[in-house]
Amino acid sequence: MKFYRVHPDTASGYTGSLDAVNKWCLPGVHPCPVCRAGGGAPWLAYPCVDLSSLPRDELKKLSDPWPVSREEFSRLRALIAPMAPPWALLEPGAQFGPCEGKGAGRFGPLFMQDAPTLFVQRAAFERLNAAGVRGLQGASVEVRFRGKAPPELLQLQLELHGLLHQACLPKEREPPCPACGASKQAWPRTVVLDAASLPGDRDVFRHRQGWATVIVSERFVEAVNDLELDGVTFEELEVREG
Repeated sequence: MKFYRVHPDTASGYTGSLDAVNKWCLPGVHPCPVCRAGGGAPWLAYPCVDLSSLPRDELKKLSDPWPVSREEFSRLRALIAPMAPPWALLEPGAQFGPCEGKGAGRFGPLFMQDAPTLFVQRAAFERLNAAGVRGLQGASVEVRFRGKAPPELLQLQLELHGLLHQACLPKEREPPCPACGASKQAWPRTVVLDAASLPGDRDVFRHRQGWATVIVSERFVEAVNDLELDGVTFEELEVREG
């Protein structure tokens, strides 16, 4: 089975854009006193996770990405954990709930606002499902669009799968920070996937180590081509055993 990284198709001629974010988020964290790592990354999105049952004062805290202490972050993460999928990584900056805001322009059947986030028009979502694409889970966006025929977009909630193969990692690597566990390993220029870590029952997912990397299987690419859907491009990734 071949696997591909998904990229926005900047040459498609579509003009769609979103000025929108998910309704809630885990805040960033204060810098670690040892390695100074901190902040947060908004690439982990769980649009199907509904936090509305939490108390209002907690939801207010989960609407502000401003960094907090690591103790407060741990408390908020524990509050969310029972509502999130068991496979989810609840890291600083992770987002939850529907995408809210404004949108404009003409959208393709598939749409990436930026590399980490994949949206699908509902008609395309249903056609991909009917074609047997596995792992599709999406939530309708709550976005106000300009124009008389607004698109019906769904933001995909992507499971986390896949590890980097040793072949693309440096032979000598710095250990994680002893205080916070943060890794100093840079993302490799050339990605090689570890074959044993890839799912056999999911055709679209997010890389477990590189959260900004959306990966699809050969089955997904074939379905997109057969259905003549566009809006994204695919870059084949090397996969190695052992």
